[in-house]
Amino acid sequence: MSLDHIAINVTDINKSVAWYVKEFDAVLEYQDETWAMLDIDGTKLALTLEHQHKPHIAFKQYSVPLPEGVKMHRDGSRYIYINDPDGNVIEKIWW
Repeated sequence: MSLDHIAINVTDINKSVAWYVKEFDAVLEYQDETWAMLDIDGTKLALTLEHQHKPHIAFKQYSVPLPEGVKMHRDGSRYIYINDPDGNVIEKIWW
């Protein structure tokens, strides 16, 4: 298992992408009207709109077979969201 990405909510995808690129020299990996994936020196940061995803931390999973309840993202990855004891959202993601 390893860290895949951290996702935060933003109000304007374009504005936030421009800011992270300028401030942190982020490399834009993907962007559409609802989310963007940036690489900041090897750490992935997902920028999402609140109605799309909750803020979360995602960990790559390598177990097979996949557990019950796994869904598919638009990018083809499989995922499931769980909550830690304090209600923080954790994503388990399979590539």
